[in-house]
Amino acid sequence: MTRHELKIEAFPLGPLQTNAYLLTLPDTSRGVVIDPGMNPGPLLKRIGDMEIEAIVLTHAHFDHIGGVDELRRLKGCPVYLHDAEADWLTNPKRNGSTMWPELGGPIATDPAEFALADRQQLKLLGLTFQVLHTPGHSPGSVSLLYGQHLFGGDVLFRLSVGRTDLPGGSQLELMESIHGKLFELPDDTIVYPGHGPKTTIGYEREHNPYV
Repeated sequence: MTRHELKIEAFPLGPLQTNAYLLTLPDTSRGVVIDPGMNPGPLLKRIGDMEIEAIVLTHAHFDHIGGVDELRRLKGCPVYLHDAEADWLTNPKRNGSTMWPELGGPIATDPAEFALADRQQLKLLGLTFQVLHTPGHSPGSVSLLYGQHLFGGDVLFRLSVGRTDLPGGSQLELMESIHGKLFELPDDTIVYPGHGPKTTIGYEREHNPYV
């Protein structure tokens, strides 16, 4: 089956340079946003008049959700989030935004409209994405797979892994997610992480010192 050519644009947002991703198909005016972070101005400027079909959250830490409220109000689009973090959007203590007030203060928005689940087939932009529940960095962390494109949030980075010292984090679960799910994917799978440059599964399997 020929896969549609998915256009992927990254926007490092906010004080932690959290990667927001805008997914679009050629010759359409519809898009999907993954993890709209803090200070989303550059992302919103690029979106312009585009219709946004959905906001998908890899997890609900404050630096990944800082732009949710503004984007959802602007575009009237639903939010998808794993149920293990269902109350994090409404609770600044749960999403961590009260831990570092110098980064911008409490962040809260309405609950997500839809829940994500492991192995769920998520249809967006006329395409089918697979949801992988990949906890460890946080209990509701998910990775979103389409073809050879994997949007992994803060699970796996180039030559690093997500931190596990925040509430709900687990080093054991993180390693199980990476080895049991992500490293089961083909070597040429491109990883689009929550921070930093993209990488591949094969490169990380061979070179990442943390796994």
